[in-house]
Amino acid sequence: MSNLKFSVGLVVTNFNNSNYTEALILSSLKCECIDKVKIVVVDNDSEYLDRERIIALKESFPFVDFILNSSNLGYFPGLNVGMQHLKVKYPDINYVVVGNNDLEFTPDFFSKLMGVGKDVYWTLPVISPDIVTLDGVHQNPHVISDVSEFRKLIWQFYYSNYYLSCVILKIASLTKKITSRRDYLKHEEPLLISQGYGACYILTPVFFEYFTHLWAPTFLMGEEFFIRLQLESKGFHIYYDPRFVVKHHDHATIGKLPTRKLWEISKKSHDLMKRYSPTIFFKKKPEKQYRGEADT
Repeated sequence: MSNLKFSVGLVVTNFNNSNYTEALILSSLKCECIDKVKIVVVDNDSEYLDRERIIALKESFPFVDFILNSSNLGYFPGLNVGMQHLKVKYPDINYVVVGNNDLEFTPDFFSKLMGVGKDVYWTLPVISPDIVTLDGVHQNPHVISDVSEFRKLIWQFYYSNYYLSCVILKIASLTKKITSRRDYLKHEEPLLISQGYGACYILTPVFFEYFTHLWAPTFLMGEEFFIRLQLESKGFHIYYDPRFVVKHHDHATIGKLPTRKLWEISKKSHDLMKRYSPTIFFKKKPEKQYRGEADT
C-alpha cells in the first residue's frame, strides 16, 4: 500500500470568525509542500458581514475552495460537507486534515506528513497531533485511557443544573493544579489514546476504508467522544503523534456563544453520550448502539 499516490486535503469550518480563516490560510502559505495540499473552507452560515469577508477571501485566495452553507450545520457536519467536496473534486486525496479554523500549522507539518505517512499509517485511521495553545499548554493527549469515576460523578452534577455548573466551574478554576487531568503531560510520547482533542485530526486512508465521514450525532461539543465510539466500532483507537505540531488559538467560535447557551449545547451532547454508550458512564446496556454508520 505504501506505493499508492499520496495526496493531502485540509478542511476547516468558519463561523463568524473569518479573521482566523484568513490567518490560517496565510500561515499555511509558509508551510513546506503546501502547493500539494487542497484546502477547503466551509462557512456555516455566518452573519452577513463575516460572510462578505469570506466571499472577499474567495477572491483573494483562488487556490482555496470555499463552501457557503445556507444553514449552520455544526462542527463535524460542516467538516463532512468539506470532505465530501474533496472526495468528489479531488478523488486522489487519501489523507485529510480536519479541524477548527483557529489553527496555525508548523512549517514542516505537511511535508512531514507526506514523508512519514505513507510508511507508517497504513494501519491507523486517525492521528491526533500535538495541539499547543498560544500560551504553551499542550491539549493532547486529551484522554489516554478513560476518565475517573469521580469525574463522571461531577459531570452528573454539572449537567443537572446551570447554576450548579457555574459553582463547579468556579471551584475547578480554584483547584486546577490539583483536580485537572494530567494526560497532556505525556505530550512527548507517541501512543494509542482513547480521545484526541477535537480541534484537529489527521484522517488516514484506513479511515476512508471503513467510513465515508465523521459520525456527528451532535451539533457541537463531544466530538472527541463520538469519534472514539466510531473507531471502536471497528476495533480501532486514535494514535497520538507528537511529531506533528499545531498552534491553537482556542475557543475562537465557542468563546462567542453566551455562557448559558454553551452549557445547554454541552448538556445535550452529554445526554447523547450517555444514550449511545452508557456502559462507559453507568455500566448498563445502551438505548442505542453505534454500529459503524456515520450519522448525518
